[in-house]
Amino acid sequence: MRGLGIMLFAMMILPCMDAIAKYMAVYQGMSPAQVTFYRFFFQLVSVLPLLLSRGGLRALKPKRLWFNLLRGWLLAAAALFFFVSVKYMPLADVFAIYFVEPFILTCLSALILRETVGWRRWLAIVIGFGGAMIVIQPSFEIFGLISLLPIFCAFLFACYLLLNRLAGDADSPLTMQTIAGIGGSLFMVGVIAVGHGVGAADFAPSLPHSTLGWVLVIVLGVISGYGHLLVVKAFQAAPVSLLAPFHYFEIITGTALGFLVFGDFPTPSKWLGIAIIVGSGLFMIWRERRSELMMRMEQQP
Repeated sequence: MRGLGIMLFAMMILPCMDAIAKYMAVYQGMSPAQVTFYRFFFQLVSVLPLLLSRGGLRALKPKRLWFNLLRGWLLAAAALFFFVSVKYMPLADVFAIYFVEPFILTCLSALILRETVGWRRWLAIVIGFGGAMIVIQPSFEIFGLISLLPIFCAFLFACYLLLNRLAGDADSPLTMQTIAGIGGSLFMVGVIAVGHGVGAADFAPSLPHSTLGWVLVIVLGVISGYGHLLVVKAFQAAPVSLLAPFHYFEIITGTALGFLVFGDFPTPSKWLGIAIIVGSGLFMIWRERRSELMMRMEQQP
């Protein structure tokens, strides 16, 4: 119950980060790239004191430095794609398309880690992508190629999660989160410099124009840092198979925030696509949990 409570709370606050990003882009005139930089910079500022208080300066020397920096670069690129998407698209649409990530992660695990994936899960992946197409199709007519950015975000985040699996427990979650903040901040400095150099509006550097803007970008970083630490804590307190379905609670929170703050609400066809994506994902989680239980039963004397 403790793990479930932490997970639900995390799923309620993490979409607030994306709502802030959309608000800063739409109402404060800040480019998505600059918002992404503040997301990682203030994540670093918020978690660094906790890291130093627990491990001192030695905690800033991870055992796998470049590995963790790469995690930060992947996460920053994924966040940039997501924040560009939410600037132009409703939050619920972006979340729905993004949730093809479990399907992409399963495909990558089968191809790279050689994990066994049965035909039922492959069928669920195909159906899940079909649900995403239902959401993308009307969005593509309105927003064009921007409607595909959540898929690229999902792919990069799946690669990030794959690296988490490969990393194991060489470094603590707090150290990994801090180094990811450093890597993400440095990555975004380079991206903003290049993007602004070619005149791309979504990469323009800027400062918040008001006290509210500064408060929001600081809150953005704090939610990012401690929200993901809450997810780690939840998985330490409860089994993965129990918590995984609650990840889809983000769609509910994102839809509510999109309606309350921006007046966006999915159409019936998009709700159908969302239902197909969630249903396929839940089926995959159920199959994985069932397979684990059967393996345990077979191992018992």
